[in-house]
Amino acid sequence: MQQTKRRIGFIGAGGNARGHMRNMMQVPGAQVVALADPSPASLAAAVKVTGEGVSTYEDYRRMIAEETLDGVVISTPHTLHYEQVMTCLDKGLHVLIEKPMTCTSAHARDIIQKAAETGKVVLIGYQRHYEPRFRWVKKQIKDGLIGRVTFVQCFQSQNWLRSQQGKWRLDPALSGGGQLNDSGSHLVDIILWVTGLEADTVTAFVDKRGEAVDINSAVTVKFTNGAIGNISVVGDQVANGFWEDIIIAGEKGMIWLPHGGKVFVANEAAMTPQEVTDFGDEPVTNKDQNFIDCINGAAANEVPPICGLKVIELTEAIWRSMDAEGLPVKVERS
Repeated sequence: MQQTKRRIGFIGAGGNARGHMRNMMQVPGAQVVALADPSPASLAAAVKVTGEGVSTYEDYRRMIAEETLDGVVISTPHTLHYEQVMTCLDKGLHVLIEKPMTCTSAHARDIIQKAAETGKVVLIGYQRHYEPRFRWVKKQIKDGLIGRVTFVQCFQSQNWLRSQQGKWRLDPALSGGGQLNDSGSHLVDIILWVTGLEADTVTAFVDKRGEAVDINSAVTVKFTNGAIGNISVVGDQVANGFWEDIIIAGEKGMIWLPHGGKVFVANEAAMTPQEVTDFGDEPVTNKDQNFIDCINGAAANEVPPICGLKVIELTEAIWRSMDAEGLPVKVERS
């Protein structure tokens, strides 16, 4: 017997959401049935992706009240996430929420509690959790390939400031913060996820480049296991495109993830960095497929809301240190 397709609605119909729509339409167990966005132009562009036949709404509350849905994908300005997630969970819907999950740790804890109370899936759109190289690095660190992690170095740059002129990401009322809370959110998440480290104390400096949100950020972190590290996020890169470089050092070696998708390892077995070309044969999925599989009870949630809490706890501490002109700030946890 063919399984009934899960009926999915979209809150937000912009470019990121349309990427989700394309993916979701490739998932055999999913059906995109409704879209909500206050922008008629965004809705029209989304209908070109989904095809005619989907219902469209200006207000997501009306959509979830009138449609029979199993879950929603939320891809909206960051500060709107909390209310939208909580409203959908109250309605009994599963939620795939784009990053960052929330812009405050208090809101993140509320979502974790509400998800537990309702028994509904909350999955965050950190796609790196599904990428073979990051999954391989996480496993190798856990298995002791480089020993106890002692240092991390992360650099990310992007022509972000120029690309966001006149858009909502430069408005703190909608974005909650600058590039650290946007593209940088992926960087913060993946470092915490692959290493298993927890941040203890941060010092941070920011250059807003005349804007109301952080553009260039320089962060030093001390972790609870004694490791230290640097996180650099540059939002006014002159060159087009995106650049990222990550180094994770341990007592027995190091892992280097240079820009371009490669991985190199140096440890006691091979002191000279060796390129890793085999990340195993684990089946590759993606966040949209994983969301549907989680709803069906057929897979584990690869990006549960605790990941969002850890990211915003560290991000909030960074912001507080920035506001204090680099004074050390403790990461606050409940």
